[in-house]
Amino acid sequence: MTTGKTTLPNDLVKEEVVRDYSLDRVPLEDRTKSWLSITNITFGIATAIFYFQMGSVMALQFGAPNAIVSAIYAIIVAGLLGTVIAYLSAKSGMNVNLLSRGGGFGYIGSSLTSLIYASNFIMYCAFEGLILVSAVHHFMPDFPKWILIVVFGTIIIPLNWFGIEQLDKLQKWSMPIFLVFLITAIVVSFMKPALYTGSVFSYMPEGVLFGGTALLFCIGMHNGIMGLTALLASDYARFLRPEDRKFGSIAIGFIPQIFCYGVMGGLGIWFGVRFLEKDPGVYIVLLLGIGGALFTMLTQLRINVTNIYSSSLSLSNFFENIFRFTPGRRFWVVVSAISAILLMLGGIVNHLDTVMTFQGVFLFSWAAILVTDALIVKKLLKIGPTYYVARQEFLYKWNPVGVVSLIAASAFGTIAASGYMGIFLQSTAAFFAALLAALLTVIIAVYTKGKYYLEHEPNDITPDDKLA
Repeated sequence: MTTGKTTLPNDLVKEEVVRDYSLDRVPLEDRTKSWLSITNITFGIATAIFYFQMGSVMALQFGAPNAIVSAIYAIIVAGLLGTVIAYLSAKSGMNVNLLSRGGGFGYIGSSLTSLIYASNFIMYCAFEGLILVSAVHHFMPDFPKWILIVVFGTIIIPLNWFGIEQLDKLQKWSMPIFLVFLITAIVVSFMKPALYTGSVFSYMPEGVLFGGTALLFCIGMHNGIMGLTALLASDYARFLRPEDRKFGSIAIGFIPQIFCYGVMGGLGIWFGVRFLEKDPGVYIVLLLGIGGALFTMLTQLRINVTNIYSSSLSLSNFFENIFRFTPGRRFWVVVSAISAILLMLGGIVNHLDTVMTFQGVFLFSWAAILVTDALIVKKLLKIGPTYYVARQEFLYKWNPVGVVSLIAASAFGTIAASGYMGIFLQSTAAFFAALLAALLTVIIAVYTKGKYYLEHEPNDITPDDKLA
């Protein structure tokens, strides 16, 4: 005798419970996270020691005032981009990979963004992982580095296994511990004899002036990471509950930027100048001893779980789009982690400066295209649909609005960043590439009259799906 209910195997039930919607929008009934919860998850990247290092390097090379002004610029620009992208993601239930399909790229064109986005996170995972390995190796010099690389690279896999729910809990539990370490480091820094005893935040290296080339170099460094921090919010904002959309989008857009560029970057200036040291792996250990290694371990694990999570989503999108290969997000978690381990073992991260230059240009331009398409093309000019569609059966393979704009802007930005157009454009390449991308997005959308957004319209669009 049966009850009429179908019993699913346990593994399918579990998969349904922890589903991360890597290939489709998050349904309205599953958008249940508060803005505070989502913001807390994004703090995984905002609390990375990488931002210490940026602040220290900028202050010691180009002067603390230039580093501060550049940080304010980064907070404002990345915050505005992040707010719009977070709202679009919360409104549609899609991350930027899915938004790109109906946001100017087409379902094959968006694969270009997905693949480079995934590679970006894998590269950052390798870079952040090596910071962790170096800190631990300082206290265990007889332990081979390759074993530490494999161990810390592998730990990320189980920490990512259950998706958004696991990330939420991990960041909530680890945040108080992080704050204890951070406050302790600040307190100890006042007690340790400083190598530089002057005013930290007015420190200027000999021969360096406020503004001019020094400020441009600081802005150039921030441009290399701003696109990432703006786009990243979409992977989590898609789970935001509807009543939190407006205020939550602002919070998700700005609070992490304030923390990573303002708080972490500002502390990087403080620590770096006081102890005249650019490497946080050195001054954190100087301040906290073995606690410094534990602090580094905590921060790097916090950021790398978000790196691998976002990478797994992007790889899922790419292989589903191009090859119809859909093994599930967990498969791509493993692939991403192994790829990061191989990069660390192979020393490829020694070329991160070159990679970051291109990725900074690419990510900033991509963010500009998505925001321009939403606010100007869709909302102001009423070109194309005022909603987002991610399902392939309704989309063209390619949409020149986003694809041509991104390729042209990235080419210009890469050439400029390589120094072929003078020092001014070399330092501001990503910013002007983003402006070019935005301009081309409008021009091409007007020229094509929105023809390539939808092959035919779906019949299940609700008023809530449309941009307000």
